[in-house]
Amino acid sequence: MSVVTDKLSPEDLLEESHLSDPLDYPRKRASIACEICRSRKSRCDGARPKCKLCTELGANCVYREPTLKIDAGDKLILDRLSQIETILQQRLVYTPTATPSPHAAVGQASPVIFSEEMQARLAHANLINGARVFVTNTPNPVTNVSAMPKSHSTPALHLLDWPVIKDLASKSSDPQVLMQLEMARTPLDLIPQTSIHALRQDLHLYSRSFFDGVNNWYAIVNPNNWHECLRAADKLEFKDGTESCMVLLVGALGAAAHSGSISYVQRSNRPPGLEYFCHAYSILPKLTLRNNVSSVQCHILAAAYLLYLVRPLEAWNLLCQASVKLQLLLAHPNVIQSDVGELIERVYWNTLLIESDLLAELDLPHSGIVHFEDNMSLPKVFPFDATDNAERQGKDDLWYFSAEINLRRLLNRVSHTIYADAFKPERSRPDDFLNLVGPTANELDSQLDQWYESLPAGLKFTRDRAAARDDTQTVLRLRYFACRTIIFRPYVRVVLADRWMANKEDVLDACRICLDACIRQIEDIPAHHAGHLPYLWQGVLSITSQTLLLMGATLSRPLRKLLPPQKQVDAMIQGVILEVERLSHLAPSLQRCAEILREAEDRRIEQLRTS
Repeated sequence: MSVVTDKLSPEDLLEESHLSDPLDYPRKRASIACEICRSRKSRCDGARPKCKLCTELGANCVYREPTLKIDAGDKLILDRLSQIETILQQRLVYTPTATPSPHAAVGQASPVIFSEEMQARLAHANLINGARVFVTNTPNPVTNVSAMPKSHSTPALHLLDWPVIKDLASKSSDPQVLMQLEMARTPLDLIPQTSIHALRQDLHLYSRSFFDGVNNWYAIVNPNNWHECLRAADKLEFKDGTESCMVLLVGALGAAAHSGSISYVQRSNRPPGLEYFCHAYSILPKLTLRNNVSSVQCHILAAAYLLYLVRPLEAWNLLCQASVKLQLLLAHPNVIQSDVGELIERVYWNTLLIESDLLAELDLPHSGIVHFEDNMSLPKVFPFDATDNAERQGKDDLWYFSAEINLRRLLNRVSHTIYADAFKPERSRPDDFLNLVGPTANELDSQLDQWYESLPAGLKFTRDRAAARDDTQTVLRLRYFACRTIIFRPYVRVVLADRWMANKEDVLDACRICLDACIRQIEDIPAHHAGHLPYLWQGVLSITSQTLLLMGATLSRPLRKLLPPQKQVDAMIQGVILEVERLSHLAPSLQRCAEILREAEDRRIEQLRTS
């Protein structure tokens, strides 16, 4: 379903608002002079479709849309209605626009029905803003709320603006601070110290490591034609062409997976895979001038390796180049139906996922790739002809990738509907704010449950504390609880600002859900090592925000009752601080997180001692 608007005349607007509006809105007079009469400063008779003067002049008669001045009380009501409209639009967007393959449906919740009551509420909300609304059966959503908003308060350091928590740290919480730190860091040394000839002997080993431990996260390299790509690169002596660049980047990521987390590499040693990356990077400038899907694929692989090195800003730079190329390709109407359609879909979703992850924590410009989302189906399995003497390097596993796409879209909806700048708790009383956030949070939590229930058996982690079967289950479980935490986090903020709000049972229940999910992410820090390759930087920022949230809760009498015993909480907080300090040398942004957490813990202990 979608919404079609039909503008009203000023007279119709006042008449319909009088008939349908249950509230007593002030009746404001709207000007009905057309633009020609306004410019000539002459009296307009308001005749439709043309006034008398425009008829005489043979001019195009255009009426300006009516504007209604509203007072503070009206503004609060309109804000309330706008939030209802956002919820309803979000329901529309969540309805799938294409029928994906069984692989592509992983982790996707069922469509939500748009009820007649909600249609009426949406119509009423838009009527107040000067437009008549009709609901049709056209599957064209009003707006895309599965995209990261351009300004939002989701990032970890925004918690330093919260009541109670802001007293724990003196470090800057400006949204730009992490990006400024990353921009000022020392550039990566990209001069190779090993010849390609010496690197070739380990390519087969690292290729296996890539398909066993990397491609499941990104699903971007076709295992069915890998040997063909390897032979093409070998003919070029790995010095030119997209095949050479791709093989070298696969070698870099494979070496990274083979060696384990970069956090355990000696600082004096060069990171695993860097020699392969250096040689690949020398080819990449030539690919920058090409506009084909293989060039975009290489840029995504290079960005993935930079994320492994915990260099988010450099990864974003390459991602922007990939996005521009991809948008040029997607402008062609039949590109998805071409022989590279499956690869383009995977490259697209990788670009969108990585960009969304970075935008969730850094104040970066948007590349515009999200505008194509409604026209993209979820990825399908690469075709494989078993009769063509083809060799498979590994399996083409889309289960995790498809589940991650849908979870990331849900995380974006959380940021869009709860943390966008227009939706700030300090702008209204706690009761008014919770009346707005409550329906949204409950709907998002319901969608998160739908996502979980639709996971296939191989990915479906247990929500208790039983050990996960493998790394993909571990990562999905951590991201599940991260999503649940930020859905209900506004309730904790409200109680930190006014502890008497905890007397409301629904508020206290929401805080309990949030804090339980928060604890599930930081009680077992070694579990985060499972996603060290794609999510190390993002994971550190996540546990930083959860720890700040937990610190604030320990200083609130009503929230403290929802937590485990104090010694257990103190041990969890100390474990996070030690882990972030251990990783702080990897990036200046992580160094800042370590400093903030250490200072916050010192101040928290002092406050508990003196309270």
